[in-house]
Amino acid sequence: MSTVPPTSTTAGARTIGGTGDPLAEETVTRFVADALADVDLDGRTVCIVIPDSTRSCPLPLLLGAVHSALVDRVAAMTAVVALGTHAPMSEDHLARWLGYDVDDPARRYPGLQVINHRWDDPATFVDLGHISAQRIGELSGGLLHVGVDVKINRAVVEHDIALVVGPVFPHEVVGFSGGNKYFFPGVAGQEVIDLSHWLGALITSANIIGTRGITPVRAMIDQAAQLIPAQRLALCTVVQTHTGKVLAASFGTPEDAWAAAADVAAQTHVRYLDAPVRRVVSVIPHRYDDIWTAAKGFYKLEPVVADGGEVILYAPHITQLAAMHPEIEQIGYHCRDYFVQQWDRFAHLHWGALAHSTHLRGAGTWDPHTGEHDRVKVTLATGIPEHVVRAANLDYLDPATVDLDAAAADPDTFFVPDAGEVLYRLRGEQ
Repeated sequence: MSTVPPTSTTAGARTIGGTGDPLAEETVTRFVADALADVDLDGRTVCIVIPDSTRSCPLPLLLGAVHSALVDRVAAMTAVVALGTHAPMSEDHLARWLGYDVDDPARRYPGLQVINHRWDDPATFVDLGHISAQRIGELSGGLLHVGVDVKINRAVVEHDIALVVGPVFPHEVVGFSGGNKYFFPGVAGQEVIDLSHWLGALITSANIIGTRGITPVRAMIDQAAQLIPAQRLALCTVVQTHTGKVLAASFGTPEDAWAAAADVAAQTHVRYLDAPVRRVVSVIPHRYDDIWTAAKGFYKLEPVVADGGEVILYAPHITQLAAMHPEIEQIGYHCRDYFVQQWDRFAHLHWGALAHSTHLRGAGTWDPHTGEHDRVKVTLATGIPEHVVRAANLDYLDPATVDLDAAAADPDTFFVPDAGEVLYRLRGEQ
């Protein structure tokens, strides 16, 4: 006879599960139903903000549970895929990701409209207001003094309730993903995306990734979220690595639900090594289809790599650096100081692209006389042509020459299958 795990209240959120075994699907479904039963939904409209497939998440289970709890109560509901600036998902891809028949989505989700966040279309957005340069200075700890216009997908504003549904992981820009991050940058305009990502880059990925609490970037995101007129709620989950099964779930405001889930993610998705490693082979799963997304296989290993060490991103299936951001081929990958100390050359570019560049290149220095000196060697063993890789300031390795079995057995190599979601740190470091 199975025992249903008890629910509790943590940081103002209703919670279930933890760091132990995955929750049964029926337990998750009941938790969602009970949580939404306590919300005033009758006759109202709901915008459900969901992740794209670059995040491990049992979305058919979660969205199915939410849909079942809403369908007979709400006047209308729309699911918006929080792409940030990722590529739009095709109809076939959406059907697989959400678990419906591409020819008959209404059979699985009657009454639900599903749309991509079209970040490349100005008609997508509505203005929410402005955050002043003074306030950005306060939130960023003095790192930035630039005001920002806050824009968001109009679907969020045109519904009574905005409900985030998605997982929480260590994150290279904000510390831990989830919560209000699904609004900014998930369905946000370029302005907040650029500013928040560049702030994370100034702090550096290695210094912010896996940081609990309200980081400067999280503070900026939360400030922007206060401008959303809809009632904001969130169903945040922590999923088991490699299986995607739900370990824990929390429901409440995006701030409270995220905080509860991040506490669990900090215990389940951060692993510690006793000493630095010299060589990493990071095997990139197919959910990442360009380096823009696959770079997570570097971000989450950089903290454990010794000075002068190497991270090899093994991904023969990847054939381009950044499908939606071709400017990366012209910018290349460089450390933070390369841009900061030559700011006049780069300030006109999208700061989000500059941030991505620094995140994959990692820590380093730049000097006008001696040039750039990077702490770690980054090598791509992908389907990207060698000349493109080297022109982008990265090292190249023919993936056909990589023996994964030998790498896994090599005591001098730290072998990471299915890289990109678990963060590795050195023991004793926060």
